[in-house]
Amino acid sequence: MDVDDVAAELVRRRDLDQQARRNAPAGRWTQRERDHARGVDADNTRWLAALVAEHGWPRTDQVGEAAAHAAWLIAQHADAAPAQQQRFLALMRQATADGQARPADLAYLEDRCRRNSERPQLYGTQVTITDDGEVVPAPLEEPQTVDDRRAAVGLPPMADYLESFREHDP
Repeated sequence: MDVDDVAAELVRRRDLDQQARRNAPAGRWTQRERDHARGVDADNTRWLAALVAEHGWPRTDQVGEAAAHAAWLIAQHADAAPAQQQRFLALMRQATADGQARPADLAYLEDRCRRNSERPQLYGTQVTITDDGEVVPAPLEEPQTVDDRRAAVGLPPMADYLESFREHDP
């Protein structure tokens, strides 16, 4: 598969991922919608795992910004394969250190992997909804410095991030 084909396939798979989530707000999915999204995620995870085993992590200088971002999204939704998701995280850390992946994307994946291993998150990208409907960050490591960590990777302050959920609530 050549680089253009890889980039196109990453974007196609990103679109399938987003289409599976578009019609069902988080927490309000039917079982059918949940099963469909899980199937898309499983297929995408297998495909990305095979790609990185053969070619390494899809870096921006190889596949372009949109496709590299699509690779992150697939990794972000690889929750059903936590060991594989951790491998994606390690590869993405190196790509980010080399300037070949977005620091903000890495922050999301770092938090997702931490949540999946029941550890507090660093950047506050993963939220939960309280019984009274309030959107709050999932447990944080050193919450008093979360905005400093967020700023360092190009994320907005925590208060602004949480407000964005309120703006989109139906």
